[in-house]
Amino acid sequence: MTERDPIGERMKAEMLDSFDEELELELEDEKQEGHDERTGTSGLDRKLYFRELFRLQRELVKLQDWVVDQKLKVVVIFEGRDAAGKGGVIKRITQRLNPRVCRVAALPAPSEREQTQWYFQRYAAHLPAGGEIVLFDRSWYNRPGVERVMGFCSEADVEEFFRSAPEFERMLVRAGIKVVKYWFSITDDEQNFRFSMRIHDPLKQWKLSPMDLESRRRWEAYTKAKEAMLERTHIPEAPWWVVEADDKKRARLNCISHLLTQIPYREVERAPIALPERVFNPDYLRGPVPDDMYVPDLYGDS
Repeated sequence: MTERDPIGERMKAEMLDSFDEELELELEDEKQEGHDERTGTSGLDRKLYFRELFRLQRELVKLQDWVVDQKLKVVVIFEGRDAAGKGGVIKRITQRLNPRVCRVAALPAPSEREQTQWYFQRYAAHLPAGGEIVLFDRSWYNRPGVERVMGFCSEADVEEFFRSAPEFERMLVRAGIKVVKYWFSITDDEQNFRFSMRIHDPLKQWKLSPMDLESRRRWEAYTKAKEAMLERTHIPEAPWWVVEADDKKRARLNCISHLLTQIPYREVERAPIALPERVFNPDYLRGPVPDDMYVPDLYGDS
């Protein structure tokens, strides 16, 4: 009888979770009959998870329509440690939405010119107009987080941020922009496991940067920085919401469900859509496409 390998089993379950991420793109309204296995380390079985995910995504479409109809301006900030699952929930939010309405702002490191600008300037350029939702995959909160921990700014810069950020966000709210802020919280052990998975998974190794590896060493410094950030920037106009994210699937559902409660919306009535009749012109002849222009059909019927 072979000895049980809990780490190996966990890794297999994690791989299964990766497959599920791709299945979500394909299984729009499929009923998931016969899929009773557990999803990764989550206590949710696939049937319940997909059912809830698709239900919430239908509500997100209604929210999107309401934002467009009412010309609302919405900013959603996603912060958290590396590998906390921010990208996963952003992907689920945008999956069924119009990218012209709901877009993601994931800014790279600032250029030399941007480093000389007012700190919030490059973020302000990505703020929404009426009828738009912008999801910030990391945001101006880089300053009290990674920049502070990695020594990319001074303590005076951080202190100025703590004075300015609440006022900046109050300005946004006064300008009619809804600001929702999420912190994705994971444990030390869970981050260590997710980093280990990235090391062993060729499809995810690109996600590991030298900064990610250094963040493991500076776990406690990140914790202190996070605690100061939450304490000094949790304001009534734009409060922080903490998402417990050790269980990725529960985190996704909980976050989307909560987001839907932050913006009161109603279903927008749509005019009936009628497909117009196809116009046939007797003098139109479709020209042949050369065989060498076709993509090879490697997966057709044999």
